[in-house]
Amino acid sequence: MAVLCPPYLCDQWEKELREKFNLEGVVIRSSTISRLERHKPVNRSIYEHYPIQVISIDWVKSERNRYQFLQFCPELVIVDEVHGAAEAGARNQKQQQRHQLLREIAQDEKRHLILLTATPHSGIEAAFRSILGLLRPEFRELDMSSLTESQRIELARHFVQRTRRDIEHDWEEGQQCFPKRIPADVTYSLSNAYHSLFKETYQFCFEIVRSGEGMEERKRRVRYWGALALLRAVMSSPAAAVAALKKRAGAPELGEEEPDFGSFIFEPTDELSDDEAPTPPIEEFEATLPESDRRRLRRLARSARELLHSEADTKLTACVETVRSLLQEGFHPIIWCRYVATAEYVGEALRHALGDGVQVTVITGRIGEEERRLMIEAIDPERPRVLVATDCLSEGINLQEKFSAVLHYDLPWNPNRMEQREGRVDRYGQTAPQVKTLRFFGRDNPVDGAVIEVLLNKAREIHKALGTYVPVPEESESVMEAVFNSLFRRARSQGQQLVLFEEEAVKEFHRRWDLDVEQERINRTRFAQRALKPEEVRRELKAVDRVLGDPDAVREFVLSAAQRLGLSIRRDPKDVNVFLIDVSDESLRSLPDPIHTEFAHHAPLTARHAPTWRISFVSPTPEGAEYVGRNHRVVTALARYLLEESLTKGKDAVASRCGMLRTRAVELLTALLLLRVRYLIEIPERSPLLSEEVLVVGYHPLSDGPVAALDEDEALQLLAKAEPVASVPLAEKRELVAMVLEEIDWPKKSDAWGRENPIQEMIHARIVQRAKALEESHKRIRKAVSLRVRELQVMPQFPPDFLGLLVLQPDVVL
Repeated sequence: MAVLCPPYLCDQWEKELREKFNLEGVVIRSSTISRLERHKPVNRSIYEHYPIQVISIDWVKSERNRYQFLQFCPELVIVDEVHGAAEAGARNQKQQQRHQLLREIAQDEKRHLILLTATPHSGIEAAFRSILGLLRPEFRELDMSSLTESQRIELARHFVQRTRRDIEHDWEEGQQCFPKRIPADVTYSLSNAYHSLFKETYQFCFEIVRSGEGMEERKRRVRYWGALALLRAVMSSPAAAVAALKKRAGAPELGEEEPDFGSFIFEPTDELSDDEAPTPPIEEFEATLPESDRRRLRRLARSARELLHSEADTKLTACVETVRSLLQEGFHPIIWCRYVATAEYVGEALRHALGDGVQVTVITGRIGEEERRLMIEAIDPERPRVLVATDCLSEGINLQEKFSAVLHYDLPWNPNRMEQREGRVDRYGQTAPQVKTLRFFGRDNPVDGAVIEVLLNKAREIHKALGTYVPVPEESESVMEAVFNSLFRRARSQGQQLVLFEEEAVKEFHRRWDLDVEQERINRTRFAQRALKPEEVRRELKAVDRVLGDPDAVREFVLSAAQRLGLSIRRDPKDVNVFLIDVSDESLRSLPDPIHTEFAHHAPLTARHAPTWRISFVSPTPEGAEYVGRNHRVVTALARYLLEESLTKGKDAVASRCGMLRTRAVELLTALLLLRVRYLIEIPERSPLLSEEVLVVGYHPLSDGPVAALDEDEALQLLAKAEPVASVPLAEKRELVAMVLEEIDWPKKSDAWGRENPIQEMIHARIVQRAKALEESHKRIRKAVSLRVRELQVMPQFPPDFLGLLVLQPDVVL
């Protein structure tokens, strides 16, 4: 299988596959390809050699790399953030290349595709249909506004829409899967000095834009971009203003083509925005100005420099006080900034104000992806902490485990980005019951006022009405035009107060957004999931848990195995769901080599922390602990070692294959057999699949009359819960176990098994019954996804392997 995703999600996919599924994948991108090539045979491609691949879609889509991937493309391809690979116009060459790659992958009808996105369909029909067409070509021609019932049913077999509200509704009763989000506004007032800087900047931009209205389109739009960039930088922070207005060698020559400066101002949803100072649009802007106006720009830069770290920067002062308040309330905040210069400026101020008792980490786009991840991992979850970041972290790295609040130091000019930022903490896996999200803006800051009026308040109204966020019409041009009109198409009232009024461009922008909202409301009804039945899924999952073990069974297994092997595990006194494992060299030295290797590999040891590994068997996992589920490599290593040792060492093994105990859990002598059963799953037009499972069969031995098996749940309960009440002499144990084994009479030859022995006949009947139940389960699942079910068969293979025996003797009170 291969996972195709944006480069910033590769490491997360590799981690989730490893921790949740015990699948060891390799990340394939420009920084890893040389190492992967060195560790494979010369005559095999990396796609042939590595069975589990996590691939940067932007790396593999290139002409240089795509053809070899397509030649050896695996049977299953998962595409994450697939909305970024929808068919695009000629200007978006990057997205168009992604789409072309997926179309070529989809040409093989036998290949399986899973396309994932958390970005809802926002009414751009052609883009939406281009994604659906990857699943079935005829879906490209569907008229989404007038689907017939048969078309809707057919589409529902391929299209699953699940919202957060759906998941909360279907979640286990009494459990909370998401935190409660508490939104609030925090405001500040500009100081006289800062307000003076804004007025000078605004007046300058206003005059330049107005004087440029008679220019050719190319230069007029350059002034338009430059004015917005300058205003954004100045109102972000004095540091961002200084960085954007720093002295340059000379103004550049304007080219013939119109530049695209949108990513320096607007935050696109599909890809991470440039968080450097918006120098390029300001340089182009300056090139259209006479020398007198350039001198005014230099005066603005000096005024901004005077504000740095002064009491006049009331925005920074208010931020520091708000962060202090959040920390006192027990929250761990992320401060989101638009520009690198602002983030570094805010981080320095917070370190100085909060002292050594609070960890302040600053992460920007200047730091590489791997280093960002390591910096997040290095944050101590036991101490107060603050993260200052640009939007380079708004996707791809999980932050919910260590942070529980968000403050938007710079309001995004894209509500989609605001939701992505807040979604870093308000997501599954957040252990805090509540998270805070703060819009931070100046009461007398017209730039913030325009963004709130045009974008953010509108987005909030939509969420309140619809219960979900509908993306802003995504073309940065239309957003910029709406904000531009809000800022610069103004009338002046008496007293020189700036008065915002609705321009036609703003009205048109909101009208288009409202159309998208209506389309989303229709889609909610049209695509409400019909083929997926949550109650059926829950039933199948519980059946799987009975066989493979639920989190409680995993916990009991690990604790019991550790006790037998002499590994120290204790419960964390601060959290009942967390266990502490001593992974010091001294503790691990006595363990068998396979177990020693796994614990040493997975236990995170750093110079700052004690040699203790914090784990948990529940999900969402408590802060600072690692989730250990039934597929975790440590659990797998323990199970494999104990099973193999018991099969080879006999009575000297850590885990015995035979046992006997006296208990009050039964009233009759009871035997529990642990069997490994194999099945052939015969599927039409495919080679049979061999599968196996462990089955517990219970019955009453040494009794008169026909042998009857215990109920499956009763046998599992006895195996897990029966407690000994008295010591039994070893000789008596051996005698009783030997009598039961003799009665079972398990032969060595398979052709003799199951004949003329009532216990074997009972086991045979139970396995046949189990095979029938598995067959029905397979058919239910295949029917749900419209696959053929009539010819499917699950055929048990006899004899099963006899792994273990536990004899339960009733405690008889005389």
